[in-house]
Amino acid sequence: KAPVKKTPTKATAKKAPDKRTAAKKAPAKKAPAKKAAAKKAPAKKTAAKKAPAKKVAVKKPPKLSAKAKKEAEEKAKLAIARTQQVGQKPRSETKSEIKKPTALPTPQRTKHNVHAKHLKPTPEAKAAKQSFKVNDHVVYPAHGVGKIVAIEKQLIAGITNELFLIVFEQEKMKLRVPTAKAQAVGMRGLSDDATVKKAIDTLKGRARIKRTMWSRRAQEYEAKINSGDINQVAEVVRDLYRAADQPEQSYSERQLFEAALDRLAREVAAVKKTDMEGALAQLDASLLQKKAA
Repeated sequence: KAPVKKTPTKATAKKAPDKRTAAKKAPAKKAPAKKAAAKKAPAKKTAAKKAPAKKVAVKKPPKLSAKAKKEAEEKAKLAIARTQQVGQKPRSETKSEIKKPTALPTPQRTKHNVHAKHLKPTPEAKAAKQSFKVNDHVVYPAHGVGKIVAIEKQLIAGITNELFLIVFEQEKMKLRVPTAKAQAVGMRGLSDDATVKKAIDTLKGRARIKRTMWSRRAQEYEAKINSGDINQVAEVVRDLYRAADQPEQSYSERQLFEAALDRLAREVAAVKKTDMEGALAQLDASLLQKKAA
């Protein structure tokens, strides 16, 4: 019977490792819960940091001395007196509400306002209106020949100004020039027949090319083209013209030559009262005479 009683002890010894394995697995399940609790801890710290922002210290107004109180009362009396002078009713104001009297608003100048200024025409404007009239052809230095369509009045900053409305047909452009500054800008009327004939004869002469860098010569040619003088424009056409047997022009030379030829042909057509084709034919004939010479 003694060996029979020892068998249950072996079974209990075998079951003991199961309890140990269960003890080992228990901490593995509890570990994530502790980590999650550790992660949530900083949220409480942030809440603790935000708490002071809600508390705003309210500053109490400083106590005024006897002198300061007297000065504040005097200022209040002066403010009430000024408001009565302007025409406003006196207002009961506390020490914190005392303000300076506001100035009266200035009238704004608009198109229909009586305060808009109408300046008297200057001598330059009178002279320009006498020399230039509607439907007259004029020469503007930077754009060439144009036609005055109308004389407009425009309100700018409360001041009425008179403007020449000039139309350039080939460029499809409109330009407004103040009458007082028309002569100062260099706007002029068309040249007479003698001046046009002299310019055409200039094309028959020899080219006078300076021995300088092209950049300097190009600046001089542009200044002559934009000068508004028909004789200087004719000199540019004469100097930049190239015949068939001569070396070809560069791209920049060709551009300046065409610009000068266009300016000259437009003025010749306006003076001779012909179209652009007839004016260009007349200029080409004079340039061919230069070749024969």
